[in-house]
Amino acid sequence: MSQQSISSLVITQNALLATRLARKMTNRLSVHGISLTEYLVMDYLSQTAHGEPSRIELAEHLGMSASGVTRLLAPMEKTGIIETFKNPRDSRQSLVKLSATGHKLFAEASVSFGHISSDLTDKLSQSQQTKLVELLGRLL
Repeated sequence: MSQQSISSLVITQNALLATRLARKMTNRLSVHGISLTEYLVMDYLSQTAHGEPSRIELAEHLGMSASGVTRLLAPMEKTGIIETFKNPRDSRQSLVKLSATGHKLFAEASVSFGHISSDLTDKLSQSQQTKLVELLGRLL
């Protein structure tokens, strides 16, 4: 097999895997009333050093457009999962943080996420999972 076809296969299979995993994760996270993308927002907000990234920083992390993130965050703000506010140093910029409700929901959803993740990766040994994380990290 040529290098080009192997490269294409890597990308194709990764895209298919991402789509299938996202569907399965969203289905299972729906018991918490959230999608996988909403979970990823909460995960990022809980792990950022300052805990209050801008919408643009969040969009870059998720690989989305700024307007896409705005549409994603609107219902999360309405349901009290996140809070948005103006950056005190630059009023043109909007910052985002998890609310108390969001922290509680994220903690509950994280337990489910861990179980789902284990179920979906149980065909790989721990060392294979570690290697896969390393390899995927190189592509990101």
